[in-house]
Amino acid sequence: MPAYKAPLHDIRFLMNEVLDYPAHYQKLSNGENADTDTVNMILEGAADFCENVISPLNQSGDEEGCHFKDGEVTTPKGFKEAYDQFVQGGWQGLSYPEEFGGQGLPMSLNLIKSEMMGTANWSFTMYPGLSMGCINTILQFGTEQQKNLYLPPLIAGTWSGTMCLTEPQCGTDLGQVKSKAEPNEDGTYSISGTKIFISAGEHDLTENIIHIVLARLPDAPAGTRGISLFIVPKFVANADGSIAERNPVTCGSIEHKMGIRASATAVLNFDNAKGYLIGEKNKGLHAMFTFMNTARIGTAVQGIAHAELSFQGALPYAKERMSMRALSGKKEPEKVADSIIHHADVRRMLLTQKSIAEGGRAMIYHAAQIADKMNDALLLGDTASFEKHDDHLGFYTPILKGFLTEMGYEAANHGMQVFGGHGYIKEWGMEQIVRDSRISTLYEGTTGVQALDLMGRKVLLTSKGKVIRDYTAEILKFCGQHARNKYMRRFAWDLTKLCAQWNALTVRIMLTARKDRDVVSSASVDFLMFSGYVMMAYFWAQQAAVASAKLASGDGAEVPEFYKAKIKTADFYFERLLPRTQGHAEAMVNPSKTMTSLAAEHFSFDY
Repeated sequence: MPAYKAPLHDIRFLMNEVLDYPAHYQKLSNGENADTDTVNMILEGAADFCENVISPLNQSGDEEGCHFKDGEVTTPKGFKEAYDQFVQGGWQGLSYPEEFGGQGLPMSLNLIKSEMMGTANWSFTMYPGLSMGCINTILQFGTEQQKNLYLPPLIAGTWSGTMCLTEPQCGTDLGQVKSKAEPNEDGTYSISGTKIFISAGEHDLTENIIHIVLARLPDAPAGTRGISLFIVPKFVANADGSIAERNPVTCGSIEHKMGIRASATAVLNFDNAKGYLIGEKNKGLHAMFTFMNTARIGTAVQGIAHAELSFQGALPYAKERMSMRALSGKKEPEKVADSIIHHADVRRMLLTQKSIAEGGRAMIYHAAQIADKMNDALLLGDTASFEKHDDHLGFYTPILKGFLTEMGYEAANHGMQVFGGHGYIKEWGMEQIVRDSRISTLYEGTTGVQALDLMGRKVLLTSKGKVIRDYTAEILKFCGQHARNKYMRRFAWDLTKLCAQWNALTVRIMLTARKDRDVVSSASVDFLMFSGYVMMAYFWAQQAAVASAKLASGDGAEVPEFYKAKIKTADFYFERLLPRTQGHAEAMVNPSKTMTSLAAEHFSFDY
C-alpha cells in the first residue's frame, strides 16, 4: 500500500496563488483567525496525523475488516487508538461554532483536512465524516435545546452521527420510506423500521451514536411530502448530557463489501426507539438535503483522494520498474532496460491520474469557498445570501460528485494498470484503492441520479438553462482576460468554443425534451460528464495562468519544476482528456429511441 504523503505544496499553491484563500478569509465573519500562520499550522498538523497515524492502518484495516457479534461492532486493530488521537487533537470541531466547543474556523479548512484524511485512509475517515452532516443538520434545523444537548459531544468527537435514509425496499426513491414515527404523550416519538447501508451505524469508537432518521407520522401524506426527520440516539441522553438508558436501536448485521472494509456499513433495526422531531413535520426531506449535500461533497473528495493515492503508488513504481527500451532510444543505457516511466503509454496513465487529482482538487477547493460563504450567511442570519450561495453550490454538487468519482475510479484503475500483474496482488495495495473507490460512484446517489439532478432539476426545471449561461459567462470573462497572452491564448480559445457548445447543447436538449421527455434521462450522464470536463478545464487553465505568470516574472525561481509541471499537465489535459467532450456531445443529442424502443420483455438472455 502506498505510504501517503500530504501534497502540501499543491494545497498551498491552490489556496494562496490560484484561489486567494487569504483574501477570501478576510471577507468572512469567522475568518479573522484563519491567518497564514494558523492555516499552515493546521495543514502541517493534519498532514502529520494522516501520514503517521491513519495511513499505516489503511491496508491492515482492509485485511482485518470490522467484526460483528451479538449486535456489537468492533473496528480493526489500531482504529480506536487513532480515533482517540483524532478527538484529542480537536480535529472534529475545527470549523464549528465556539459556543458548542468548536474552533470557529471556516468550513473549507475542515474540508481540506478531510481530503488529507480521506486519501490516507478512507475507511477511517468515514466515521467522523458522517458526523459532519449530522452536526450541520442539527445546527440548521435543531431547537436550542437539541443544539445544546447534542452538538458539544458531536463537535468534540466523543459522540458520532449517521444518516438513516435507505430501507430494504427503497434507496434513491425516498417516497417509498416505510419507517413509522408514533407520537408519545411526552412529545417524543416511537420510531420503528429497518434502515440499511448505514455507514458508521454501529462501532466501538465513540460512547454514543446519534442517528438522523427519516420516518412517517401516522397522518402523513404519501410520497416525499409526508416524510419527517428525527434524532434517534443509540443511548438516550439526560438533560445534562450524561448517558441514560440504551435505546432499542440494534445492529442486525454489517455488510460484507467489495471495498472500504474497515468502515462498518450496518443494518439498523428501530423497535419503538425514542426519537425527537427535528425541523417541521412532513418536511424532513428538505432538512435531510443539508445532510445529503454535505455527504455528496464529501464523496466528491473521495474521487480526488483515490486518484491522489493511486498516483502516489504508481509514480515511484514507474520510476523503478524496468521493462524494454523506450521507442525513442535508450534512456538508461547502463541498465538492462529502461524504467517504464519512459514509455509514452505509462506516462499517459500517470498524467491522467495527476490531472484528475490536481484538477479535481482545484474544483473542490473552489466549492469549499462557496460553502464558507453559505456558512457565513447562516451564522449572520442572512437568508437571502444563504439561498444564493446554496443555489450556486447546488449547481456544483452533482458535477463534483458524479464527475469526480467517475474520474477517480478511472485514475485508480490506471494506477493498478501501471503495476501490471503486480497491481492485481494484494500486498502492493493498488487493488485495494480500486475496490475502495468503486463505491464512490454509487452511494449518496449514483452517477445517473446526479446527472438527472443536474440536468432535470438544476438546469432545465429550476433555471431554464440560466445556470449554464451564468457559469459560462464566468469562464468567458476569464478567457477575455487571457486572450492576448501568447501561452494562454489556446486555452482561452478552446474554452470559448466549449462554452458556446455547452449553451447550445443545453438549448437543444430543452427543445427536444418538449417532444421526447426521455431524452432528459438518456442524455443526462453525457451532459454531466461534458460539464465536468469543461469545468475541470477551466480550473486547469487557471492553474496554468498562475504558473506561467510566476515563471515569466521570476517569482517561481525557487521551485521552477513545480510550475513547469503544472503547465505541462495542463497541456496534457487540454490535448488528451478534454477532447472526450466531443464524444459526449455527439451522444447526448441523439434521440432516446435507441434506449427506449426495445421492449422490457425483449431484454432477455434466453430466446
